[in-house]
Amino acid sequence: MEEKVYSVIKSIEPVCEESEQKQQEHLNSLTKPVGSLGALEDLAVQLAGISAQVNPEINTPGIIVFASDHGISLEGVSAYPQEVTAQMVRNFLTGGAAINVFSKRINALLEIVDIGIASELTGPQLIRRKIAYGTKNFLLEDAMSEDQAIQSIWIGMERAKNLIDKGAGLLILGEMGIGNTSPSSAIIAFLTGCEVETVVGLGTGIEEIQRLHKIQVIKNAIIYRQPLKGDPINVLAKIGGFEIGAIAGSMLYAASRKIPILLDGFISTAGAVLAAELNPLAAQYMIAGHQSAEPGHRLALEYLNKRPLLHLGMRLGEGSGAALSYPLVAAAADMARNMATFEQAGVSRKS
Repeated sequence: MEEKVYSVIKSIEPVCEESEQKQQEHLNSLTKPVGSLGALEDLAVQLAGISAQVNPEINTPGIIVFASDHGISLEGVSAYPQEVTAQMVRNFLTGGAAINVFSKRINALLEIVDIGIASELTGPQLIRRKIAYGTKNFLLEDAMSEDQAIQSIWIGMERAKNLIDKGAGLLILGEMGIGNTSPSSAIIAFLTGCEVETVVGLGTGIEEIQRLHKIQVIKNAIIYRQPLKGDPINVLAKIGGFEIGAIAGSMLYAASRKIPILLDGFISTAGAVLAAELNPLAAQYMIAGHQSAEPGHRLALEYLNKRPLLHLGMRLGEGSGAALSYPLVAAAADMARNMATFEQAGVSRKS
């Protein structure tokens, strides 16, 4: 498994600069002032580079929601009890969550994956790939073994392959897991070098006194666990989460297949930072769907050099913000493919 994981990671190629240049030239020939569609034009150029095609078509989006529990939740870092993870996954399976609504709106393929829920769930639409019944409390011990960290990345790769093989032309990675803003904060603070205080927000709705407690828990955990700089697998094992590893794995696989990755919120972007640490080229395939209300999300996006398409003040996760931004990505591709050039339309250019 480890060999297969690293084979995928090493296979990622840079995006195609020639396609980007040709796409830009084509955009400049369309019936509009040069650059007048702003970020949509940047998107169209990025999509060309990712796909190595001029005027690529963006097909059906694929959404994977990885669900897992976290031992760190025992430290009082979340507003909700751990059993809410399983309860919300049941809600996903019956179609009642925000991501269900938004995925239907954009006609997405949707998978719900149990990668580490702390209880048993069944259902015909649940993908069961449980590594363990939640991670361990990383204030007291490593969140997982390095073998489990690699396994989580491999499961992400496996599920991404499944959706891409089914026809997904763009990938959105969502998550569900009470307490998962804590490992995400720890990973982002450690890998980006930001202060924990600047990364930690209110999560699912904690009060300021809980936020200060959460900051201290994470700072202590990083000191106690001593993750290794330059070793992303070690960082994931020491202070991470199964769903974060799976998100990183899915992104790495998508990049290896030249499939665009639409980033969601804070936890999804923690996975993106981890993926970029494993292979910096993976970041070239990422598009920032939105910027959430979590302060650490802005810092992580800046670290990845990504400009978000939307600012909606969201902090839900699930892949919801990325699903809402998908129509903008599709519009950018449609614009490049379907707008007339000055020559085709018989419109005079600027003199």
